[in-house]
Amino acid sequence: MFDANIVRFHIAPRRRFARVAFALLLAIGLLAGPTVAQADSRYTSARKLGRGFANTGLGVLALPGHMMIEIEERGPGLGIPIGFGKGLGMFVATELVGVWEILSCPFEAPPGFRPILSPEWPWQYFE
Repeated sequence: MFDANIVRFHIAPRRRFARVAFALLLAIGLLAGPTVAQADSRYTSARKLGRGFANTGLGVLALPGHMMIEIEERGPGLGIPIGFGKGLGMFVATELVGVWEILSCPFEAPPGFRPILSPEWPWQYFE
């Protein structure tokens, strides 16, 4: 027989852990401010955390973004397949860098909380 209490017992701690871990990462990112040397910089740990979430959630925008760039440079015949290939590679890179920025948001790596990838935000492909 199926016992719903057994399932609830195994799933509930995982969800609780995920919620607590997310809340801690968010709090660390928002509370960790720029260092004294970086007081005038527009890059902060909170911005790095936001950039990490944006890259992780919207990294798929690298596919149409690179396709659009390559179509403008080479035309649709070559731009679509080349852009798709470049976009696929950047999609993977964007996702990995996004996770890295979320996990390392309280630390100043790279120096000055600068973005690792260009463009900084996934939607900037379309500007």
